[in-house]
Amino acid sequence: MVNTTLPANIGSAARAMHTMGLSHLTVVDPKLPIDDTSVSHAAGGNDILAAAKITATLAETVSNCQLVFAASSRSRHLPRPVVNPTQAAKIMLDFIDTQNSLSTESKHSAATPPNIAIIFGREDRGLTNEELAFADYHIQIDANPDYPVLNVASAVQVIASFIFAYAQTHQASVIEKSKIDESKMDKNSIEQSNNDNDNDEKLAAPLLNTYIRQQWDEPAITQQQLQQLTQRVTDLMVARNLADSEHLRALPTRLSRLGSRLQLDQKEYQLLSALIAKLIKD
Repeated sequence: MVNTTLPANIGSAARAMHTMGLSHLTVVDPKLPIDDTSVSHAAGGNDILAAAKITATLAETVSNCQLVFAASSRSRHLPRPVVNPTQAAKIMLDFIDTQNSLSTESKHSAATPPNIAIIFGREDRGLTNEELAFADYHIQIDANPDYPVLNVASAVQVIASFIFAYAQTHQASVIEKSKIDESKMDKNSIEQSNNDNDNDEKLAAPLLNTYIRQQWDEPAITQQQLQQLTQRVTDLMVARNLADSEHLRALPTRLSRLGSRLQLDQKEYQLLSALIAKLIKD
């Protein structure tokens, strides 16, 4: 939660998270500290509120995240891919599955467990363009087009509820698949299973094609590494007179968005870092 105005909203968000099985809350540069009104609104989520982290900057907060979402009720300058809460939940669970599958295959995985952030903005004006640029995806909640704005705690509740619902379905599907002995399935069972899978895919069909490192052999880079790479490419372009350091305009944001779209892994990050270092040195 970024730069919140009302401590009560922090408590209400903690309650929403607890209700939907989420537990890690970070508050970035709040205008007022967590207080008694936060506690009174947290209800059963007081443990989450007590464990909430307070940070100074959003960059610091998401630095070790490999996948970042931002809740936004409207399109902004240089928008990222937009998904609804169901699609966001699917992307998250697929990402977690993929990253966990690498746990025994890469030396990096022990240091980089799946880490996902969802950013929520201010009560009065949401997130700035600079803050939205940290996200790989923007989540928009289907709402009245004449007034699609939710209270920040309500937005937390809605998005968390979709994550919880999808996670339950996802977990049940994983358990069910583990119980099936495919060698004993008859043709009708196979066809029915395929039909069920097709129906599930249709229900969760994204608005855009997404590629979430499903076949990658290394863990994804973190948001901090992406920003470091963006800065190095910017420095390289300035050094080679391809950009003016005094008039970068949207260049860093476009490079960051390109990095999000490429979805680099650790080895790719190392290769590009070495290449950039060589080009700057020469």
